[in-house]
Amino acid sequence: MTVDPNAATQSFPGPDHRRPSPARYLVPAVVAAAVAVALGAYGKVHDPEGTAFNLAGFSSTSAVKSWLATVAFAFALVQLVSAFMVYGKLRGPSWASALHRWSGRIAFLVAVPVAVHCLYALGYQTYSTRVMWHSFLGCFFFGAFSAKMLLLRTERLPGWLLPVVGGLAFAVLTLLWLTSALWFFRTVGVTT
Repeated sequence: MTVDPNAATQSFPGPDHRRPSPARYLVPAVVAAAVAVALGAYGKVHDPEGTAFNLAGFSSTSAVKSWLATVAFAFALVQLVSAFMVYGKLRGPSWASALHRWSGRIAFLVAVPVAVHCLYALGYQTYSTRVMWHSFLGCFFFGAFSAKMLLLRTERLPGWLLPVVGGLAFAVLTLLWLTSALWFFRTVGVTT
């Protein structure tokens, strides 16, 4: 086969400017719901073990969880402020986006052992209003976080969607901290 170098080139369609498919938003929503329901179902049917881990230097697993949750919440506050910088609502350094990414990663990594302990050692509990809301919000948070991570890689999102989902995840993490670590520090005292 010979190729004519002077022949007209085939034209390819330009960028697709159509409205994105609803499936683009439906998939993260379905995954979020599946994660939340799966965690809640596991926590409800699993026989609580009472403890999953303890760290030297802490008086109890509740103290460990409270301090780890507080560290995760502190990094979530950094996430919030750095998000305002990234979106131009606050002035910030050129490395604000890197700060946002890394503070989110650290917050998540610190929150995971807390969640694992809650699910494995305590399960999904409903014996009091505070505990019921904490259990529900814990499952909801990891669902919302899953949706946010999926939406990060989605192209052509409406400009408001990612901040809303990120804000929702932050709000739920705040409520989780209030119903666990703050409750522990106010009830037992600020102890290690």
